[in-house]
Amino acid sequence: MTRRARLLDAALEASVVGSFSRVGYDVRRRLDHWEPLTPRPGATALVTGATSGIGLAVAIGLARLGFAVRFVGRHEDRARRARERIVAASANSDVDYVLADLTELASVREAAAWVNSRVGRLDVLVHNAGAITPTRTLSGAGVEVTVAAQLLGPFLLTRELDGVLSRGDPGRVVTVSSGGLYTQRFDLEALEDDRGEYDGVAQYARVKRAQVVLTREWARRFDPARVVAHAMHPGWVDTPGMREALPGFSRVMGPWLRPPDQGADTVLWLASSSVARASSGDLWHDRRRRHEHAVPWTRSRDPLGDQVNLWEWCRARVE
Repeated sequence: MTRRARLLDAALEASVVGSFSRVGYDVRRRLDHWEPLTPRPGATALVTGATSGIGLAVAIGLARLGFAVRFVGRHEDRARRARERIVAASANSDVDYVLADLTELASVREAAAWVNSRVGRLDVLVHNAGAITPTRTLSGAGVEVTVAAQLLGPFLLTRELDGVLSRGDPGRVVTVSSGGLYTQRFDLEALEDDRGEYDGVAQYARVKRAQVVLTREWARRFDPARVVAHAMHPGWVDTPGMREALPGFSRVMGPWLRPPDQGADTVLWLASSSVARASSGDLWHDRRRRHEHAVPWTRSRDPLGDQVNLWEWCRARVE
């Protein structure tokens, strides 16, 4: 990378708007001369949250690259329509789905059993399901649903699929985080703290920070010859979830928001590029490793301790 390219990328990153908007995507794609994504015919991927937005774009992109695509949906009608769209957009009919509610651990186990019974090898697992919840809501087990769906559900699904993931070359776990993580420091106690007024945006950002911490711990525990783990953030993407949860932001930033295919690009790149096999535990944005902290106050005094404590916290709640 040239000095000019590094300086321009750093300027985009520092501006936030330039980095997270479609401007950042367009500039970096040209600046780095991005190569076309690498086809992976014969590989298999599982995607959560694939019925709309970024997840749907990821599923379509994977199918176009030759993956056999399996995805998790909550509702039959939406899942069926998503499958039809994926097949039509990719001309790949090797697409199937399982219905599951990621906030409920029993449902996650059933989905994992479905995958294990039908897939001999899982090359890529994409954790994408997620939404901002406006009011505090609990799962059937009494866990706040943002934590349940975006932290405990993915933790359990990853663990239940370890056997088929380890048959990949290596298996890849990709977690779709959010730029909102930069606004929060990791705070294990705050994840389920029900004191005070509930702030769905802040809770979402806390969980997205926790996803990155958990990714580092998965990377530490996995044998990288068997499974690698990465997190990424897609920038600001125009999705139904964004428009519903942040209508004012969506209206103001509308022309600058990325379309879903741009939000999906780095996920697809991590699923297909040889670069993703050479490391584990990283945070990515626009095909580059990124720092996890934009401001000093989000840094931890004990990053490894945070990882271990979070992993054990999740383990205790899924067993």
